[in-house]
Amino acid sequence: MNDKKPLILISNDDGVTAKGINELINTLRPIGDIIAVAPNAPRSGAACSLTVTTPVFYKLNHEEEGLKIFSCSGTPVDCIKLALHSIVPRRPDLVIGGINHGDNSAVNVHYSGTMGIVLEGCMKGIPSIGYSLCDHNPDADFNPLKKHIIEITSEVLKHGLPEGICLNVNFPLTETFKGVRICRQTRGVWSNEWASCPHPYKDNYYWLTGSFQKSEMAEDCDAWALSNGYVAITPVKIDVTAYEVIEPMKKWNLSF
Repeated sequence: MNDKKPLILISNDDGVTAKGINELINTLRPIGDIIAVAPNAPRSGAACSLTVTTPVFYKLNHEEEGLKIFSCSGTPVDCIKLALHSIVPRRPDLVIGGINHGDNSAVNVHYSGTMGIVLEGCMKGIPSIGYSLCDHNPDADFNPLKKHIIEITSEVLKHGLPEGICLNVNFPLTETFKGVRICRQTRGVWSNEWASCPHPYKDNYYWLTGSFQKSEMAEDCDAWALSNGYVAITPVKIDVTAYEVIEPMKKWNLSF
């Protein structure tokens, strides 16, 4: 690893062999040294979960000049924690999650293992970005994303991000994009989330499924941007305190 080049730590939740993370690595090779530490199998929906009941291990899968790729038995957040503790030779300049196979806009940010990576990097004080394509196809075409990924990554390397702020970047499934929108998170909720899975000997087996119900479609939200062919960049905060209700709550009949 070259101390003069930016060091970029990458992980994902689709697993180390997924096309998305390997396309991301190849896209970012020209602008920095890469260390990728990714789960050894898919961990979609892992959010910020940790492995706490069993040991976690990692191994080196591939190494060449300016690139090391490791697989890890843990969650996406385990990968970042372990990389920062035992693998990286110095503090990374960026932490990046992705490229995710699937949409991480709106409330999906709370469930996403990709965004768990990003939030963990941000909590460690490192500028962090999550990249997602609204396509679950394992052989998805990531070529249209590459120009924008290089631009966004380069801008974050140049300007940094405010403390406690990270970026959630989602790409619509189109061959070309109308442009880039800086957005807020769309309000909505998942519904019909379970499908019964018949079992010959046991009851109460279910597959997780569901559909996302948007409660709005304003032009400043990420769902609107994606639906209209724009790349959606949503700044995300680590601090989730609802400051606006602190003073009203002090008026409650509580034993202060």
